[in-house]
This record gives sequence, structure tokens and C-alpha cells, in this order.
Amino acid sequence: MRPLNEASLKAIDDIVMRHRNQQGPAIEMLHEVQDQLGCIPFEAMERIADATGTSVANIYGIVTFYAAFTTEPKGKHVVNVCLGTACYVKGSRALAEKLEEETGAKLNSTSPDGLFSLDATRCLGACGLAPVCIIDGKVHGNALLDDTVINTIRRIKEQEAAA
Repeated sequence: MRPLNEASLKAIDDIVMRHRNQQGPAIEMLHEVQDQLGCIPFEAMERIADATGTSVANIYGIVTFYAAFTTEPKGKHVVNVCLGTACYVKGSRALAEKLEEETGAKLNSTSPDGLFSLDATRCLGACGLAPVCIIDGKVHGNALLDDTVINTIRRIKEQEAAA
């Protein structure tokens, strides 16, 4: 990862200062950093560790434990496909392959154009709708029954091309 610019470092410092005197502020700080920067760089982990009086290893452990956090920038549109047991049995692996083809992103990576990130998840809590995927925060159940998911990806691509 390349070094952060001054604006990013200032944004991290502002977040840390705003939360430093709260109880258990690390999670809130991490969420805000990711919201502003699109990921949680190592420099942010260092500053949060200093502000909370904990080790960088502890902050890194939080970042890597929770699937909501990432140390790598995501694409403009994030697609999560569930590979939990119920979804897998109902064909989520085939869905993931279709999504790889349609987005140009390999599973757990970002497309070369930066438009899509395709991430595997485990159990989204919608097993009755298996297989399930989430596109930009919207849950799509029974995702292999029709072409709704693929049509959604195609619509996003058309909108981005027109923008």
C-alpha cells in the first residue's frame, strides 16, 4: 500500500481526536476511518492504538477479525456472495462464478477497473432465501432463480459507463 497523503492523515487524526476520550472508542474510530478512506491503513491503526492506549497488534486483531473491516481499498460497488452451508448447497458457488464473469473481479478481490469488489462471506442470516448475495448493501435472495442479480450488475455497468 502506498503512503497516505496529508489529507488522509489529517482525517485520521480528526477521527481519533473526536473519539479518544470515549469508552471503547476503537471500533467507532475504525468504522469512521473506513467510511472516509475506504479502508483502514496501517497508519490509522497506529494512531488509534496510541489514542486508546493499546497495541497496534490489538487494533490489527480487531480489523482482521471483523469481516466489515478491510485493509485494502474496495471497488466502487461491493458485491458479497454467501458461501455458507445453506447457500452453498443451493448453488452459491455457481453464483460466485457468474458474478466473477460479469464483474471482472475474482472472488475476494477488486476488478481491474476498480468498479467492483467481489467478496465471499459466511452466512448472511438469510438462509431461507439461499443462495443470497448483497450488492451495495441490498440483499438479493434466491439469486439463481432469475437474472435479477446479473441484470443489477449490468445496470450498474451501464450507469457507470454513462456517467
